Formats: sequence, structure tokens, C-alpha cells
Amino acid sequence: MSAATMAAPRRGRAWLAYALVTVTLWGAWGALSPISAQRGFPDTLVYCVWALTMIPPALFVLWRNGWRLDRTPRAVLYGMLIGLLGAGGQMVLFHALTVGPAYFIFPIISLSPVVTIALSFLLLRERTGKVGTLGIVLALVALPMLDLSFGGGADGLGWFAYALLIMAAWGVQAYFMKLANHTVSAESIFFYMMVGALVLMPVAWSMTDFDAPINTGWDGPWLAAAIQMLNAIGALCLVFAFRYGKAIVVAPMTNAGAPLVTAVLSLIFAGVVPGPLKLVGLSLALVASLLLALAPEQDAPPTSP
Repeated sequence: MSAATMAAPRRGRAWLAYALVTVTLWGAWGALSPISAQRGFPDTLVYCVWALTMIPPALFVLWRNGWRLDRTPRAVLYGMLIGLLGAGGQMVLFHALTVGPAYFIFPIISLSPVVTIALSFLLLRERTGKVGTLGIVLALVALPMLDLSFGGGADGLGWFAYALLIMAAWGVQAYFMKLANHTVSAESIFFYMMVGALVLMPVAWSMTDFDAPINTGWDGPWLAAAIQMLNAIGALCLVFAFRYGKAIVVAPMTNAGAPLVTAVLSLIFAGVVPGPLKLVGLSLALVASLLLALAPEQDAPPTSP
């Protein structure tokens, strides 16, 4: 096996730097993303803009890598699978929010790291020490609290199946992101993720209600592009975080840390004070992120002959 296709060597705690950048960018994106809909630019078109913002970082890292793109069937399969799971989950989310309550849907989706952790523990034999385990547990407890709010009832339970489907898709996506990094370059993975996002653009376009007024000014698609670029670059850093770090640590840390940054920025710029339950969740997320960042590396036990 060539060096290019071997599992990526660990560069100290490089995963932590990439994970922290992801947390920061996604946290800022979370605080700013509602602006687009508030300014009259629909979420379905925001998806189209987001897919286009994936292009610049994908081309940049390919350029930095000497334009070397892995074209093997394995690379294409992994990359497209990761891209379509992420983008497909977003498509399902658009529909789920039209038939179900966001205050129930998002807490369920936030548990996607449970799927990632289970798959990585069982199939990749990833392990962490007591500090990391405590951090994972606290993150999983905190995640539903970060999105939970209360409101009126909803008709039917079709939204519940959609929420479970999105949770599974994003959890499996993170697992394959780690698995692919063993044999495919991070640059190639992100390139095919971009392709997967672009493939579903026509679906998002067809879901758009063009009979309703759409803001096409600078604070419509152009502001959306600036905001979605934060998401795209964060996703790129996440791929590298999975390359150098363990999925059972990276997934809960990024999923718990980003809402923490969002809450802080919302408090600073909009004066939005979280409710008591969300404050508990944020406190747990902070402790969990610190524990996961400080947890010592621990390899999986060797398989018995």
C-alpha cells in the first residue's frame, strides 16, 4: 500500500485545531443563518447557495494538494456517499419542518453523534480513556437540551420518522467521513462532498415557492453566500478533524461546541438569553468540550490472533 493511501498519521493534536475551527465557524454560522429567511430569502435557495459555496474551498485544497484528485472507485463511492448523506439529510429536513415541530425535530437530530460513536466503537474499534468517555456522555446529555424548546402539539407522527432518518443519515455520514480518511485524501473527500451537494441543487430549487416574494438584493443571495461560506469552510475543517482525530471524540465535540458558540454570539449581538434548560445544556456542553479536548489519546486494544 502506498503512503498516499495509508491511514493518515496523527500529527500531535492537529485534530483539535481543526475541530475548534469547525466549532467556531459553525457556531457563527448558527447565529447568523436565520437572517436569510428573515430577509426574505427562502431556505431552499439558501441550500443552493450553500452548495455553491462548497466550490471555492474544494478547489483551494485541491490546489494546495497539487491538483491530485483520487479517482479510484473507492474514493468516488466514499466521497459521494458522504456528500449525499449530508445533503440528503438537509433536503429531508426542509420537508420535516413543514409537517412537524422544530422543537421536537432538532433535539432528535442532535443525537446523530450517538450513531457515529456506536459505529466507530464497534467497527473501527475506537476507544478513549475515562476523561474522554465522561466528555462523550456529557455531550450526549447536553445535545438535546441545546435545541429543546416547548410549543404547541403537532398533528401526526410522520415528522418523527423524518427526524430519525436525518439523525441516522448524519450519524452515518460522520462515520464514513472517518472511515474514508483511512484510504482517501481529505482533499478528495471534500471535493466529492461538494459534488454531492451540487447534485441535489435541482431538488432544492424545485422545492422553492417562486410565487412568494424572494429577496434578490445584496442581503438576499449575497448575504446568504457570506453566511454559508462559514458552514462550507467549517465542513472542510471537519473532514481534516476526522482525518487526524477519533470519530468518537470529534463528533460529540463539534456537535456540542458549535451551539455553545452560537448561544454566546446570540447573547452578545442580539441580547438573546437562553432559557434555564438550555443554560444547563450549554454548561454541560462547555464541560464536555473541555474534557474531550483534554482527553489523552488512547488506541484500540489489539485484536486477538
